[in-house]
Amino acid sequence: MAESKRMLVTGGTGRLGRALVPRLLEAGHEVRVLTRKTRPPAAHEWVVGDLRRRGGPAAAVAGVDTIVHLATTNGRHDVAATGNLIEAARAAGAPHLVYLSIVGIENFEFGYYRAKLACEHLVEESGLPWTILRTTQFHDLVAAICDVQRRLPVTIVPAGMSVQPIDVTEVADRLVTISAGSAGHRVPDLGGPQVRDLPGLARSYLRSIGRRRPVVSVRLPGKMFRDYRAGNHLAPDRAVGRITFDEFLADLPVREGGR
Repeated sequence: MAESKRMLVTGGTGRLGRALVPRLLEAGHEVRVLTRKTRPPAAHEWVVGDLRRRGGPAAAVAGVDTIVHLATTNGRHDVAATGNLIEAARAAGAPHLVYLSIVGIENFEFGYYRAKLACEHLVEESGLPWTILRTTQFHDLVAAICDVQRRLPVTIVPAGMSVQPIDVTEVADRLVTISAGSAGHRVPDLGGPQVRDLPGLARSYLRSIGRRRPVVSVRLPGKMFRDYRAGNHLAPDRAVGRITFDEFLADLPVREGGR
């Protein structure tokens, strides 16, 4: 059995965090979740702190062996928050810092990805033991793009784009292993099992909710969409995930207005 560790998870209330925290507990670790608001009692410890404020994470990092940094503001405050977390971690000792990132971000003209890349550099230069795991997009993101349009007469997707979605439970499982080990620096990317075009994924989503409607592909301008069309976000040589998008959809509850 692996050694029990004291772990801090930032972003523990997000989709991935909600999958990761129970798995860490099941593996026998002590888990602390950083939150900006007081939370009700749970199987893990909640610590109130604000990553955006210098000194905000100080209480959260005290005494931990590993920090799993999932929190994101979609680029708005990510760099400052990561810097504040690193500063607090260095003052508290030398915990292993595990950072979740995204495949291909160095090849994109996209503000959020540029912020993620800057955060990677901060982690690499932090002086702490560190590991960075990059993944492809989650199944949930693809479903959300379709879900917000479910009441429209058509579903619109960007033309010429494919994605390689992965299930958050598989990412969580990989993070459990990484966080229990020693620093691995840039570990191999984690990609979903299939590269599929967006229209096909949208049709799968519509079938899963019992809707029939056209899927319309629209070519969108700008460098960001050019980079997506070029496939800079894909990792076909790292298609190690097993849960397909269709299998993910089969496990989702039926939404209002569906079947």
